[in-house]
Amino acid sequence: MAITTVGISSGQSKIKYPETKKGETVDVYFDTKVADPYRWLEDDKSEETGSWVKAQNEVTYAYLNQIPFRDALKARMEKLWNYEKIGAPFKEGNFTYYFKNNGLQNQSVVYRKDKSGKEEVFLDPNTFSKDGTTSLGGLDFSKDGSKAAYSISEGGSDWRKVIIIDALSKKVLEDTLVDVKFSGISWYKNEGFYYSSYDKPKGSELSAKTDQHKLYFHKLGTSQKEDKVIFGADQKRRYIGGYVTEDNSYLVITAANSTYGNELYIKDLTKPNSPIITIVDNFNNDSGVIENEGSKLFIVTDFNAPNKRVVTVDFSNPKPENWKDFIKETNDILSPSTGAGYFFANYTKDAVSFVQQYDYNGKLIREIKLPAVGSAGGFGGKKEEKILYYSFTNYTTPGSIYSFEPKVGKSEIYQKPKVDFKSEDYESKQVFYTSKDGTKIPMIITYKKGTKLDGKNPTILYGYGGFNISLTPAFSIGNAVWLENGGVYAVANLRGGGEYGKKWHDAGTKLQKQNVFDDFIAAAEYLIAQKYTSSDYLAIRGGSNGGLLVGATMTQRPDLMKVALPAVGVMDMLRYNAFTAGAGWAYDYGTSQDNKQMFEYLKGYSPVHNVKKGTHYPATMVTTGDHDDRVVPAHSFKFAAELQDKQTGDNPVLIRIDVKAGHGAGKSVAATIQENVDIQAFTLYNMGFTTLPKK
Repeated sequence: MAITTVGISSGQSKIKYPETKKGETVDVYFDTKVADPYRWLEDDKSEETGSWVKAQNEVTYAYLNQIPFRDALKARMEKLWNYEKIGAPFKEGNFTYYFKNNGLQNQSVVYRKDKSGKEEVFLDPNTFSKDGTTSLGGLDFSKDGSKAAYSISEGGSDWRKVIIIDALSKKVLEDTLVDVKFSGISWYKNEGFYYSSYDKPKGSELSAKTDQHKLYFHKLGTSQKEDKVIFGADQKRRYIGGYVTEDNSYLVITAANSTYGNELYIKDLTKPNSPIITIVDNFNNDSGVIENEGSKLFIVTDFNAPNKRVVTVDFSNPKPENWKDFIKETNDILSPSTGAGYFFANYTKDAVSFVQQYDYNGKLIREIKLPAVGSAGGFGGKKEEKILYYSFTNYTTPGSIYSFEPKVGKSEIYQKPKVDFKSEDYESKQVFYTSKDGTKIPMIITYKKGTKLDGKNPTILYGYGGFNISLTPAFSIGNAVWLENGGVYAVANLRGGGEYGKKWHDAGTKLQKQNVFDDFIAAAEYLIAQKYTSSDYLAIRGGSNGGLLVGATMTQRPDLMKVALPAVGVMDMLRYNAFTAGAGWAYDYGTSQDNKQMFEYLKGYSPVHNVKKGTHYPATMVTTGDHDDRVVPAHSFKFAAELQDKQTGDNPVLIRIDVKAGHGAGKSVAATIQENVDIQAFTLYNMGFTTLPKK
């Protein structure tokens, strides 16, 4: 696999890509033959795929290494990143715990203080591996705080191990649980905990299909092979979760086959051998128990309430026909939490937060005044707490932690980070632009005050548009560096997301998925029309479902942008459901096996199948991780191979493959910084910059 030496030539590099062989694989869908020449890249265990990854990375890093300002960009990124970050505290037993990162530690450390204020390290994930690629996945304590179980992820994989320790001495109590995936940890008293997993698949654990989730109970002092299946042995479900109410009275079970819509069950833990009772027996809506007061259950649901509501019902007869409104549906999107004996209704209105506080009788106590326009999160805690904590951030304000006294409604700064970034020099503006079909779409544009709208500002347009996920304002060091260098950062709140509830989500799913791409294209056209940027200075970026967004947009409108940055994207829409938990995404996408219409629709926008010979595609850097078992890297491999084979002109098409990294969660700080540096260096260099733009 030949690689080239790279050198600057008219601001670009002449690249000889590794040769990617073409196989003869052809699939037939409803009498239509579809070639899949790069099927061999799906085999993540083969030496041939490993050699291809190595060769592609050699080409990519040779290109990146010769960008003249890459080192300066990294130096600034590291300096800005190097500040102390402290999470909201939480109490367990006689200790107060919190996460802290001194600045450039690869993983945040769990500290604790006793009642005298003495601080000590409780868990340091930086000691889990030498290179920082093993991360802490989850941490949960027994009801009296005397024991803890925590999960770890190795190389970014969704497969986890669970380690059980004595919380006081920090000594390991028993054998490690293995092969745990898509699971919380929820203790019942001090006896043991509930967790979820799949049977280990045959073949590659990083790509083989996982289809039947099961809920287990692990009793302390017993081996994992003795763990009892609580739910999922007889009911085949793709996703199952279980959690114990704070008073240890109930086990709540959710079961789903897709990423939207779940069954809901409950079991009385106060009575031995009590049956599992069905609350919701279908997958038509999302519902979950968030609190109980004795036998009175509080359920958050979008059943007959697309924007969500909280209802109450008695455990004795919990069917939906008996539900009564507690917090009614409004025009804004509800995300409730509980703590200190109150409910907190965190609403999203046009992608920004406002929060209302209720008592257990459903009486509105107050609207909580937030520091500014942005995103608030938290307001959760145990019933007996006197003080709760919440976070606040926006695109120009680093995340800060506030303490809140629910009795009197008093907020105070608890932890404000000291970041070398002048927030006051920047502004965010929310606009509403018109998509292809006339729908108004919100977008927040952030830039340095006084920025001249002359069409020459380097601009990153970011989007997601799927799975009912809302993009709300949040500070990012990577984006801060981009802004410092004169960049514009725009985030479009596309259909398919959760910004306006279920109807907004559904408007970007299955046979309406093109709406999402149209919304993104219209966002780019708006930025160009208003002279924030032009096609020569526009980059589009997105990850996972957002990687699909970038792949579809750049293949439909390659003329619109100069740079495309698809990350860990779903690129093969005909085969996404053949890997790991991909079949669970069918609510959003549909599958190529559903019917001929769905197959043709998917093929019509699938990025892998819509790269056309002789087309000038934008400068593209695909990013993925070799341990990504959420969206397997074969999606990105095949897309990059298609682009390298069919690209016309000098715009580079590179793929940057992180080794011992997954879908993104738990990635080390060092790896995250380097990825941000490489993306921004690649972007600016391909916009014609040979030095960093002036601030």
